[in-house]
Amino acid sequence: MMNHKEYNAISPSELNDWIKEKKSFYLIDTLLEDHFRKIHLPGAVNACVFQVIFMAEIKGITEDKEIPIVVYGSSGRSMDAVTAAGKLVENGYKDVHILEGGIEAWRNAGFPLSGEATLAPDDSETLLALENRSYEVDADQSTIQWWGRNPNTTHFGNVGIAKGKLTVNDGIITGTVHMDMDAITNINLEGDPLQPVLIAHLKSDDFFLTRLFPKAKFEIARAEPVEKPFLSIPNYRVKGALQIRGIGAEQAFMATIANTPQNGLAAEAHFDIDRTRWGVIYGSARFFEHLGMHLVFDLISFQVRIIAL
Repeated sequence: MMNHKEYNAISPSELNDWIKEKKSFYLIDTLLEDHFRKIHLPGAVNACVFQVIFMAEIKGITEDKEIPIVVYGSSGRSMDAVTAAGKLVENGYKDVHILEGGIEAWRNAGFPLSGEATLAPDDSETLLALENRSYEVDADQSTIQWWGRNPNTTHFGNVGIAKGKLTVNDGIITGTVHMDMDAITNINLEGDPLQPVLIAHLKSDDFFLTRLFPKAKFEIARAEPVEKPFLSIPNYRVKGALQIRGIGAEQAFMATIANTPQNGLAAEAHFDIDRTRWGVIYGSARFFEHLGMHLVFDLISFQVRIIAL
């Protein structure tokens, strides 16, 4: 991030003096429109810095690059106002100010606020909080993608999700996700005559033996949050047992979990497994010699997205 030095800080008391003096300036709230409706400084206009059209909105407010502009965000911990000020300076605005501490500092100083919910607690929406309940996995919205590799190429596709259930108890998640290995697909060979050959190979005894073991499952023994479960980073440590070809083996990985607007949860993870732990040894140089073009790397990558409601 660029270090902009061409803007100034303004304290809540100084800004309040500007307002009382009826100084000519623009006061811009940089947060979401929904948040602005709930709470904002009197006289402010909204231009959300998270929008790609932020500068277009600013120009709709004023193209006078000499007039003072004060931007503010939620608190001194958030980079919203700093980011907005940087964009303004980059676009030639010359008298840019940041309200120190944002709405939080303005409120703490005892100055008035406007909006539909000025007295409601302001959730910063940075840390994950899950309610105690059970969730059903939505198989239609959930996906499991796989990648397999050899020295010459990478193949990738999807694994079907059959069903699943997750339970949250005091932040700890347990449950099971069932996979339909017989519904495995390939994407990168779409339209190629080799695509059905590869799919048949994956279903055969060389790989997943779906004739005998059409289902796989992952049993979550314990998933627990990290110390600071920020919503945008891997915030859960997941431990459990993955069962493929009737063989169960422990598997651990990090996942990023967040709430969904439908009062559900979304979980995303990407990790590698050593397929030979589940008896999938085809093409592995640890088990065969003179493989030639049949060499297949042992690691399979998975990207998992689970939506549970």
